[in-house]
This record gives sequence, structure tokens and C-alpha cells, in this order.
Amino acid sequence: MIGFVECECFIYNAQSLKEKRAVLQRIISRLKQKFNVSVSEIDHQDVWQRTTIGVVAITSSKQATERELQNCLKMIDSFPEIERAVTNFEWY
Repeated sequence: MIGFVECECFIYNAQSLKEKRAVLQRIISRLKQKFNVSVSEIDHQDVWQRTTIGVVAITSSKQATERELQNCLKMIDSFPEIERAVTNFEWY
């Protein structure tokens, strides 16, 4: 089962693209280290305080995929410098 989650997020304290990318790099690298997922910034690359993160997980069952993606979302929410807004799930 392939699961894809798209999260639109806000980084309120970022005053430049450099600051935004520093926050995103830390989040993305921790997600990749801790979970068996692929993660990338997929939209709003040139906007300081807004981003869209895509996370993909592939497992043998929908329950395992959903659990992995939910754990990723919990980790994203644990970072105080980023706020998750709109989140969409897709299943393949």
C-alpha cells in the first residue's frame, strides 16, 4: 500500500529563504532518519513563511502505512517553529 500525505505549513519566524530552508532541512532530515519514508518540499519553494511538504510511505498494509504517516505528522507537529495547516491523504 502506498500512502501520500501533503501538508501545507507555516513558518512564522522565518525572515528569509535561508532561515526557512534551515528549519525545513532539520525537519526533513529527522523524518528520513527516524521513519522509513520519502520526504520533500513540493510547493512554495520561493515563499519565506509558507511551505508544502510531501511524505510518502510504502508498506504491505494500509494500517501500517497510515501508522507510519501519522507518526510523521506527530513529529512535524512537535517542532515549535512550524505550524501544520491543511493536510491531505491519498492512497494508491
